[in-house]
Amino acid sequence: MHSGSYRQRMFWWLRYLNRATCLNCSPLAASTPGVLPTVTSFSDSVRTALQLIAGLDAGLLTIVARSLSVSATASAIACALGLVLGAWLGVARFAGRSVVLTLLNTFLAVPSVVVGLVIYLLLSRTGPLGFLGWLFSFKAMVLAQALLVLPVVTALTRQTVEDAQVLHGEQLTSLGAGRLLRSLLLAWDERYALLTVMIACFGRAVSEVGAVMIVGGNIDGFTRVMTTAIALETSKGDLPLALGLGLILLSVVLLLNALIALLKRWREVREAGAPGALLLGAPG
Repeated sequence: MHSGSYRQRMFWWLRYLNRATCLNCSPLAASTPGVLPTVTSFSDSVRTALQLIAGLDAGLLTIVARSLSVSATASAIACALGLVLGAWLGVARFAGRSVVLTLLNTFLAVPSVVVGLVIYLLLSRTGPLGFLGWLFSFKAMVLAQALLVLPVVTALTRQTVEDAQVLHGEQLTSLGAGRLLRSLLLAWDERYALLTVMIACFGRAVSEVGAVMIVGGNIDGFTRVMTTAIALETSKGDLPLALGLGLILLSVVLLLNALIALLKRWREVREAGAPGALLLGAPG
């Protein structure tokens, strides 16, 4: 008769014990009566973080590899759908198109935690997709990031193809190209700009924290990625590991931005017809 209330009390008691254990394990907690806890200095944290990176710490590399694989898979799925849909929207003209574009632009500003909440409700045991059993798994994180990045890919592709449509659309139409063929031809013509879009979307996915925290659960060894690990380790006081992951994440974002800049410059040089300008450092 009282089994339900008993299970509820046990649930909250175990949750309290778990939180207390985490706090006691934190370096910020006081370990000796009468002695203030010592906080690791910034220089010590940086030194330890660099040692973890230089020593190729197994735990750190596992988190980085999982984070990159989740974001790469999600970006590939989102780009496969978003490039086609965005290219079609760039040339299509139909009733209600302005409404569709308004909704698409609205989805660009949706917080990642809202996306994570929606995916959580869909994949929960009582949700419509609960039979898949994806909650708190690699697949759930990929799905959340893919849905988060999809509007970005679609919107940027649509704008790029629509600009190309203004310049070359009439010529392709006069040659008998239909909407689908015209959208594909214009997308191919703007392939270097779309490649930049794909790289930017991967950067958006790899730096996301809210959605993967909700649907992945941040489970050690299974669903812990760089952003969720940084948030957890900082709250625990493990600053070196959090800083090491932060440095790697910044390096990934820096590399992506440098790659985008190089692609833009290479495209300008290619269009200018001066192959040696890239090496000579001529302005674009």
